[in-house]
Amino acid sequence: MIPPAMLTELASWRADLEPAGEWPARQMARLAEAGVFGWLIPRRWGGSELDEPEILGGYLELSDACLTSAFILTQFNAAVQKLVTCGCELLQETWLPRLARGECFTTVGISHLTTSRSRGPGSAVIAEPGGECFRLSGHIPWVTGANAAQLIVVGGTAPNGEQLLAAIETTAPGLTIAPTQTFLALTASQTGSIELRDVTIRPEQIVAGPAPEVLKVGSRGGTGSLTTSALALGTSRSTLRALRDELRQPPSLEPVISQLADEGRLLEDALFTASRGQPGAWSAEQIRLRANSYITRLAQSSLAAAKGTGFVSGHPAERAIREAMFFYVWSCPQTVVLDNLQELACRNVEDRFVKPQDS
Repeated sequence: MIPPAMLTELASWRADLEPAGEWPARQMARLAEAGVFGWLIPRRWGGSELDEPEILGGYLELSDACLTSAFILTQFNAAVQKLVTCGCELLQETWLPRLARGECFTTVGISHLTTSRSRGPGSAVIAEPGGECFRLSGHIPWVTGANAAQLIVVGGTAPNGEQLLAAIETTAPGLTIAPTQTFLALTASQTGSIELRDVTIRPEQIVAGPAPEVLKVGSRGGTGSLTTSALALGTSRSTLRALRDELRQPPSLEPVISQLADEGRLLEDALFTASRGQPGAWSAEQIRLRANSYITRLAQSSLAAAKGTGFVSGHPAERAIREAMFFYVWSCPQTVVLDNLQELACRNVEDRFVKPQDS
């Protein structure tokens, strides 16, 4: 999917991303050279039009080398997928060829329609109709790479409860990009909020809707999709290699490493089985639950094996711990959160512990 030499180069830059916190421009340039930005785009607009198993394979490779770059790509592809299925040829002809060549960048501001505002009152962004147009006003909390983007696909909710998605240029009057956040990990993704104040949306800018649950219209992903698990499993590959290196000397621990490696292969097989829709496949949420558990246990094992040196900022084990936590907050369905909490509470292993007898 991506030339091995390029993956090696991306991996060699990975440690420098977090201290700087700057947008990974050279990483994005390399991805453009490799045609990565065209994965979802049909050939008629200059893309490679890959199917889902191929795309998941690419995500595994890229997140193994650089999780930040892989995460940014998922946000780019989320916007591209909406443009590809929007049915507005003017919008498609204007943007998709340029996006396929990596000449410009797009991203999404849609999480407020699902997880990030699921417990909050009211709508984060109001889409007020007026004739053929809409006017968007509100706060979008999580937008990755807005400062690098020329186009953002955003979501809004009309007074009747229907939702719409619209493509807004970042130079549009009324759109303000706030300073980006500093995170536990992936700060270089340059994720922050944007404000919309009476931003006019013309009919040709509407990507989907108005409709109930607009994110399900023509969707190939979404909250808890296979993409999020692919990034967790790809990142786990690099952590497993680091763990092997740390434990190269004690042969007694080889069975532990082998067991972890087998679990990783099992989860990757489950990922591709689900992507092909084969009978008996695990659901996306089942895979995400196991992927979260797997990457966390691997990161903890890596830190334990590295001992004190792994507790120093910048060590691969320290980074692995921080990056593993990302999968508990990024696009994680509530059912997965609850199941992961059950596991952390050792609810599935209570029978291993012997309660003291009353005296």
